[in-house]
Amino acid sequence: MVPMCSGFLEPEFIAMAHRGGALLTANLGIENTLAAFANSVALGYEYLETDVHATADGHLVAFHDPNLARVTDVEGHIARLPLAAVREVRVGEREPIPTVEELFEAFPEARFNFDLKAPGAVEPLAKIVRRFQAEQRVCVGSFSQRRINRFRKLMPGVTTAVGPVGVAAMAVGNIRTCRPGGPGVFQIPVSHEVAGVRIKLLTKARVKAIHRAGYRVHVWTIDVRDDMHTLIDWGVDGIVTDRPDLLREVLQARGMWASSLGT
Repeated sequence: MVPMCSGFLEPEFIAMAHRGGALLTANLGIENTLAAFANSVALGYEYLETDVHATADGHLVAFHDPNLARVTDVEGHIARLPLAAVREVRVGEREPIPTVEELFEAFPEARFNFDLKAPGAVEPLAKIVRRFQAEQRVCVGSFSQRRINRFRKLMPGVTTAVGPVGVAAMAVGNIRTCRPGGPGVFQIPVSHEVAGVRIKLLTKARVKAIHRAGYRVHVWTIDVRDDMHTLIDWGVDGIVTDRPDLLREVLQARGMWASSLGT
């Protein structure tokens, strides 16, 4: 069992670079690549968020969409392609798509928040985390509660997001019914659209309620300075952003920026 000192449960505020900091000027068009992650690490970021898909032959790659087309010049579903074919593709016409193993190898001191984007990624991710002895360096979430639950059974001591069931329970006031079965955090947007209706999920009062229930709160994806200040004032424990440069400025101004990486 992984001890509760898992990096995502430490008391310090967590600043997390979403897809490596997708809107950082140097990262435009190259999200979720080694170059993008390196640019955020150079800013001092220790926590990196990324997405995980499985190739047809069972390898894991850091990529957001199921299809390659949005950020490459190739049309094709990752789940239908072998790793060798995916390796030939370039993000933004220049950067290769990294494997999860390459992330751990390239950034041995970083901590990774993995979003399981496909059912075939669950077991391979557990094996990779175990192989790299990275249990204290990861948090795993998904929009699929089934994937989160499967991962928890495989690695019950690894920190996971409570998932959509937990968020729904919080939204209707039943937060104490959330039982992640191990160390867990709420990773949640301020609001979410359901059937065309924008529903506010997070308020200052709900942050307090989540804390009373014993969970930490990470909010995504926040790219506006005033919103960052508001959420910090509410007492959230972390912010996920596409603008790591901006979040660093906000935290520095408040005397909250602390990093063991980069500057």
